[in-house]
Amino acid sequence: MTVLSLTASGCVTVHGELEVVPSATNAEAEQALQDFTDAYNAADKAYDPALDAGRVTGALGAINQAGLKARSITTPGGNPRHRPLELSDTTYHIPKKAGWPRFFVADADSNRDTDSGDQDSRWLIVFVKNSNKQLWEAAYLAILSPGDVPKFRTDQEGWAEPVAPDSDATAVAPRDLSEEYASYLRTGKPRHFADGAHTSGWRQVREQNGRRAGLSTQYVDQALDTGDFAPLGLATEDGGALVFFALRYFDRQTAAQGYRPKVSPDVKALMSGEVKSTLTKEWVSSQAVTVAPKGAAGPPMRIISRLQGVTAARGS
Repeated sequence: MTVLSLTASGCVTVHGELEVVPSATNAEAEQALQDFTDAYNAADKAYDPALDAGRVTGALGAINQAGLKARSITTPGGNPRHRPLELSDTTYHIPKKAGWPRFFVADADSNRDTDSGDQDSRWLIVFVKNSNKQLWEAAYLAILSPGDVPKFRTDQEGWAEPVAPDSDATAVAPRDLSEEYASYLRTGKPRHFADGAHTSGWRQVREQNGRRAGLSTQYVDQALDTGDFAPLGLATEDGGALVFFALRYFDRQTAAQGYRPKVSPDVKALMSGEVKSTLTKEWVSSQAVTVAPKGAAGPPMRIISRLQGVTAARGS
């Protein structure tokens, strides 16, 4: 039996591993990113989720694997528009910590954007592993404008500083983010999140969807914060943190008598049951949020990235 305990400082003790060490060497982080990129490209080219299943996990894994499964059904011959993903100009933010899980963040430029102006972006990929026997797996992806990538706090040797799940140095502890976001989307409270496309804007879109003629949509939000879906964060120079966290939600579309909800091919590929009047889709959503230091003025949190995907569907 593996005994896992959290200390007040947030260090994890597994099998007596108390030494504070870098989560990975720079060479290990570089190899992990290359292994992920190779597997991602193979899976995308063949539309075969098995080809990168060992290199993704958590929120990114759930979204990636469901998307590939759907496209393997809708386009069984593979991806006719495959363009290999290339990542360059990479910086590795590797925290120094005790025990497991170990993680680091790769900040890279991709060939999926324009390298100047409003279309420029950076890919921040969070890699995690829970033992020496496991592979490094990508758990979160945030696509940010260069100006939204914060400056991370480092020690004298250049290692990043992790933020404990129960940290009291930030306005909100990372372990509470998923539950608070689910509550906010349901009720508008707590009002810890700055207004924007992923907060007040997302609630407005949902309200509009719920009032469409002939079709009503209901939403159910659930925290998703255990195992490889647990939040992971790094301290920033301003005393706050950048935290990656997940959410699960459902949307249920019910059509008026005589109508049926429309089902896209990708959703149909993941669906069980038959749509007669109702379609329920299950989503996993991955967020990156900047969390202010405790006591700072202004909204405590700002969501700067949200990626989501349907992972299952049911008709009735």
